Order: sequence, then structure tokens, then C-alpha cells
Amino acid sequence: MRGAIINLSAWLILPFMDAIAKYLSYSLPVLQVTWFRFFFSTLITLLFIFFFSRNSLVSSKNLKSQIIRGLLLLTSSVLFFYSISIISLAKALTIAFICPLMVTALSPYFLKERVGPRRWTAVIIGFIGVLIVIRPGIVEFNWASFAALGTGFCYALYLIVTRKLKNTDNGLLTLLITSTVGTLILSLYLPFIWVKPTFSEYLFAINMGLIAALAHGMIIFSYNYSDASKLAPLGYFEIITNILIGYIWFSDIPDKYTFIGLLIIIISGVYVFRREQSNKM
Repeated sequence: MRGAIINLSAWLILPFMDAIAKYLSYSLPVLQVTWFRFFFSTLITLLFIFFFSRNSLVSSKNLKSQIIRGLLLLTSSVLFFYSISIISLAKALTIAFICPLMVTALSPYFLKERVGPRRWTAVIIGFIGVLIVIRPGIVEFNWASFAALGTGFCYALYLIVTRKLKNTDNGLLTLLITSTVGTLILSLYLPFIWVKPTFSEYLFAINMGLIAALAHGMIIFSYNYSDASKLAPLGYFEIITNILIGYIWFSDIPDKYTFIGLLIIIISGVYVFRREQSNKM
């Protein structure tokens, strides 16, 4: 129960990071906003490790995979932050929820796992849910929606690499390397895109990094009390806070197609999860 509470709490606070990113993107470039997220997350994680878990500061046993993992999260974050700078938080997250289904679709190629016809059917139905949200050919073409779809694809690859890294490195070390990779890559672009933030924007940026480090740290910590497979469906609860923040902060109300697509995607994702668990028994 403790693991579930910690994990659920992490997913419920993550949308606050997204909301800050959306707010900052009104006046700052998306790449700069993403850099803030990774830089302050790196700094806060490093301080936490230094004061409370210095034994985490050891060399990685699989640095190549850690770097690939960091690049995938960076790409996912840039795409998602770009997406929410244009469309609503709820719509972007709903489309990105295709991620668990993408993991299933890609697992035969990257993890050599067998996927049966029932799970393939669930994946196809989940993609139909995404099409209902995007409605290509019916509503105006929007790159932001496809960026959200790219977010789900990149995050699926990120989770696949994470599976391969399971039990390889300390969780806090993994968190530090991931955020450091994003910080270093984006730092190369800063001189060309930098816009001087206001004092309040700096405070928002620090809080964004704090939420990122805290939430991802809580997710890692929750695995000490419960299996990752049992906690996986809790990620869908992120949409609750997401919709509330979008309505209160940005006056965004998801349309009926977003709700219908969301329901289809969640049902498909939960079905795939339950089938995977039953196949392991």
C-alpha cells in the first residue's frame, strides 16, 4: 500500500511541472524551458544525493544505455513541452498515453517478447482512440498533436531501455545521469535561443525542476515497496490533476472527442497490462 501511495502521489504532482512549462513557454523558447527543467532537476538531485546518499555517486555499469535513455527522455520532453505550448494539457497527455501500447507494439523487436493477437487488437483499438482525439482530415492539421504522439513513441523507447537497465544501476544515479544528459545537450543551444527570464520566471523554473526531481524520485522510491508491474496502471491517474490544472489555470476544457479517445486508450492500456500480467503467471 505504501508503494502505491507514493507512486500515485508522484503521478498526481507531475502535471504541475507540465503546467509551469506551458506557462513559461508563453514568453520563453521551448528549448530554454526544457533546459530549465533538466538543469534544476540535475542540481536538486545532485544536492539530494550529496547530503543523503553519497554512495550513489559511483560509476555506471552501463553508461551507454544510460546516455541513450537520457537522450530519449530529452526528446520526449522537448516534444511534449512543444505540444502543450500550443494545445491543451489534457489533449497532449491523452495522445501521449499511447506510450504503454507502443511499448507492447515494440517489445517483439527490442525485447524479443511475444505479443499475442489479443494484445495486438488492444494496441490497434488504442490507436483508434488517438485518431478520435486528433481527427486527421476533419480538424485542421496540427503539428502539436503529432508532437504529442511522438512523445508517446519516444517515452515508450525510454521505458524499453529502462527495462533493460533494471537492477543495473542505483535508481538515484540513473535519475542523475538522465537529467545531466538533457542539461548538457540543451546547453549547446542556449547561446542561440536565450531570452532573459524575469525573477518570477526563474522561481517557476526552479519549482519545475524541483517537481521533476521529486516526482521521478518518488516513482523510483515506490519500487522499493511494490513491483513496478503492479504500479504501472497508476500512471493513468495523472490525467485527473492534468484536467483540473488545465481548467483552473488555462481555462481549457477537453472536448467530447478527447474524453472518448482517452477512455478508449485507457481501457486498451489496462487490458494490455492485465494480459501481460496473466502471461507471466
